[in-house]
Amino acid sequence: MRLVIARCRVDYAGRLNAHLPLATRLLVHKGDGSLLVHSDGGSYKPLNWMSPPCHLAVEEPDDDEAADGVVQLWRVTHAKSGDSLLVRIHEIVHDSSHDLGVDPGLQKDGVEADLQRLLAEQVSLIGDDLTLVRREFPTAIGPVDLLLRDPAGGTVAVEVKRRGDIDGVEQLTRYLELLGRDPHLAPVSGVFAAQEIKPQARVLAADRGIRCVTLDYDDMKGVESGAPRLF
Repeated sequence: MRLVIARCRVDYAGRLNAHLPLATRLLVHKGDGSLLVHSDGGSYKPLNWMSPPCHLAVEEPDDDEAADGVVQLWRVTHAKSGDSLLVRIHEIVHDSSHDLGVDPGLQKDGVEADLQRLLAEQVSLIGDDLTLVRREFPTAIGPVDLLLRDPAGGTVAVEVKRRGDIDGVEQLTRYLELLGRDPHLAPVSGVFAAQEIKPQARVLAADRGIRCVTLDYDDMKGVESGAPRLF
């Protein structure tokens, strides 16, 4: 990765045109070829950028540009669209390159997979005397997050979300319709479990006969597994 702090002007030409007047900015040229133009504000979002696949070519300014104070010209061209990002550099304040190696990727805590795992270990949060049948129970339209058995022999299908909205309720409704046709699983009830459930989702769930459960992720992390499993 190359980091350059420079006084520069930036012009984007292609499906839209955009101009950044002369100012001191951070230019980030990544190993994938992309170029990002940052100011000292706006959080993580660049002022302008070119995404890969693209190619950066460093050109000498022509006489008019040199007379205007341009010392270097960067032209970044997108390989597919032909869009171009033209950076006219008037002064380079800092220029450094760094080998960051292979990034392992972002590991998130509290994602739906974590909630699902914890809830599978703490099925009592859904109801008393429930037993876990399986996580990711396969169906023809996708896996059900959790499948539980109640003491009466019925089945409970649980859809787990971080933020529960109408789409999640619709998804669970489709699972319930499909599972309910299986005589080995019927009767099947549904539970929509999430850290936060939107009011519209609660209304729709109630209309579909689906129970909503709000999950406290921090509390769930502090409880050790002790739930029995069928297999």
